[in-house]
Amino acid sequence: MRSRIGVVSDTHLPRFGRRLPRALVAGMRTASVDSILHLGDWTDRLVLDQLLEIAPTDGVAGNNDPPELGELLGHRKVIDIAGARFGLTHGHAGRGRSTPQRALRAFHDVPDLDAILFGHSHIPLLERLDGGRWLINPGSPTDRRRQSRYTWVLMELVDGRIARAELNAYDDRSA
Repeated sequence: MRSRIGVVSDTHLPRFGRRLPRALVAGMRTASVDSILHLGDWTDRLVLDQLLEIAPTDGVAGNNDPPELGELLGHRKVIDIAGARFGLTHGHAGRGRSTPQRALRAFHDVPDLDAILFGHSHIPLLERLDGGRWLINPGSPTDRRRQSRYTWVLMELVDGRIARAELNAYDDRSA
């Protein structure tokens, strides 16, 4: 069984417009994603509504999200998709000197995760840890900060395992 998951974080709309970037929407549609995971800092419900137009969407709230998104989504969760287990967090809270350290620490008590997904830093990361667990930050599709391009991640699952995780990047964030 195959499944494709689009992973985004830190969209910060409507600060950067009222619509998600064309390149992000087109990329997810072209990839035929089966689901989307958002790792916080949506900043407005309109992001959830736009992602739901592409595929079923789940995620967590971040430090810039309104209380109603925090109540709807939570700030940390473990989910199963097509036989794979994912830990989702924004990465801003908890102990640790860096965002990846805080994300890892958020799930130190959860066995058998295939990946820990987080955002907050806007710095893309695709790292395979000892034991095969992935540590993934998709960066941001709208706010590249000190990064050279806007980014999101496409994961492909095959038979309950992450077969591939790839960073997708683009230069134009216009809607």
